[in-house]
Amino acid sequence: MFWPMLAIALGFAGLAVLGVLAVKVYVEAQRLAGQVTETTRRINRAAEDLERAATTLSDTGEALR
Repeated sequence: MFWPMLAIALGFAGLAVLGVLAVKVYVEAQRLAGQVTETTRRINRAAEDLERAATTLSDTGEALR
């Protein structure tokens, strides 16, 4: 009777550990998604700034010589 109870207890403990790790992975995935969103926003802003600068440069007629 001892071994089956030990097996059940260890199985439950294993599932509990997997559950905790799953929650940690979920939290980190959410954090990574937020960082990706912020980085994408910054890249888009930089691309718009670069486009405005290129337009201004082309309007003034200046070019690298």
